[in-house]
Amino acid sequence: MSLIRVVSYNIHKGRSALGRRDSLNELRLGLYGLRPDLVFLQEVQGRNEQKSLLDAQHESLAAALRLDVAYGRNAIRNETDHGNALLSRFPILDHENQDISDHRLEQRGLLHARIELDGRAVHCFVVHLGLFAGSRGRQILALTERIRRMVPDGEPILIAGDFNDWGDRLAPLFVQQLGLYEVFSHAPRSHGGELPRLRDSVRRLSNALRGLPNGGISVMERTNQLGMDGSSRLLLPPPRTFPAVFPWFRLDRIYQRGFAVRSARVLRGREWARLSDHSPLLAELELP
Repeated sequence: MSLIRVVSYNIHKGRSALGRRDSLNELRLGLYGLRPDLVFLQEVQGRNEQKSLLDAQHESLAAALRLDVAYGRNAIRNETDHGNALLSRFPILDHENQDISDHRLEQRGLLHARIELDGRAVHCFVVHLGLFAGSRGRQILALTERIRRMVPDGEPILIAGDFNDWGDRLAPLFVQQLGLYEVFSHAPRSHGGELPRLRDSVRRLSNALRGLPNGGISVMERTNQLGMDGSSRLLLPPPRTFPAVFPWFRLDRIYQRGFAVRSARVLRGREWARLSDHSPLLAELELP
């Protein structure tokens, strides 16, 4: 069995939350301290002809972490481009970036890479979905079709990134059609699934004002998902990750198939909030 550490992070092109300062050097140190085996990155600048410090961010981070790297260029400008990247401690067998742009205002891509983990192929998908619900629906359809076409039944899958799915509408689709589960829904509660105290206090106050019970987790803090046997289950929703200074929206996810979830947590605190407008996710997964 193999225990791996998986990180998903929208790095905001190596800039702080408000874009006022460069954060790439601090981000590099932060990721290094996590000792990750796989890093799913979004909003990575592959080219910046205006500022060399921010150029080839995927290569800079991979070199610092001593990981292999695959990059998928999505948004192309005159002097810059950015997209998704996968950093891997394991050999990257092959990779392809599929254009899933839904309209001209948002250039989006789906980076699909196969890695070799203990002699087995694991399919890794780095995603950054659109801001509009219709776009996300069509992009998820493209992802689903690609998985059905290119991933043999039973092979492990990891899908991570910025889903922009604040309503948590995608989880039932993933579970029902692909047998994928979001890591926080199956992580032990003692390993990072708790809500911060301030948010717990706000929720309790809100429940009290509306006459709702405060024992345990309210129905508003749960989500319906379809179990492997077709039965309905009430599971915790994904964590709040945006904006990093005061996370409220549930945008970032890690979905998996074929792994056991040992822990899952959001990396919070002032130091992480200074690096990007998103909070990173860290999960420990075991491949039987």
